[in-house]
Amino acid sequence: MRIGSSALKNDPRKNTNHMNERSLPGKATMCRIQWRTFLMLRNWKTFAFLIAVLAAFPLSAAGVDDVPKKTTGVDLISVEELKAKFSANEAVVIIDVRGSESYANSDSKIKGAIHVNVRKLKFRLGFAPLKDVPKDRELVTYCACPSDEASIKAAQILLENGFKKVRALKGGWQEWQKVAGPVEPRPRG
Repeated sequence: MRIGSSALKNDPRKNTNHMNERSLPGKATMCRIQWRTFLMLRNWKTFAFLIAVLAAFPLSAAGVDDVPKKTTGVDLISVEELKAKFSANEAVVIIDVRGSESYANSDSKIKGAIHVNVRKLKFRLGFAPLKDVPKDRELVTYCACPSDEASIKAAQILLENGFKKVRALKGGWQEWQKVAGPVEPRPRG
């Protein structure tokens, strides 16, 4: 016959320390309090983590179109407006900040665009051809990101480095291809 632990605890023959338990009720109570405190703290940390995740979720789920322009500090230019600037032969410097894989998988780029990795843009500003660009010249950045993240980041870097007229192409490379804007073959190598 199997006897449960509660039966052993109440059986004076099996439990020789029954007198000691009665003489030290504070010790047993103290263990219970510590265990309950531990559970409450563990649950508190889990609760705090869930609150932090839920608080951050709406911000990460928002697209660039949902964020007002003033928040990013970067103005956007439409593909139609940039195409009109090409037609009018306006002086615009185009900076292609597509990722290496996206750039390598493409056979072309926007006509006259300079390809720069967005992570190296600040460094590359010290070298030709970007070094020779006047600070008051209009610059347009573009990428192939779904929400133009890289082009907005590049535009912010350019603004921080003293360029006055910087905008990101809304819709980027995909939208430019849809409107059949001027392109040229990208350099090989």
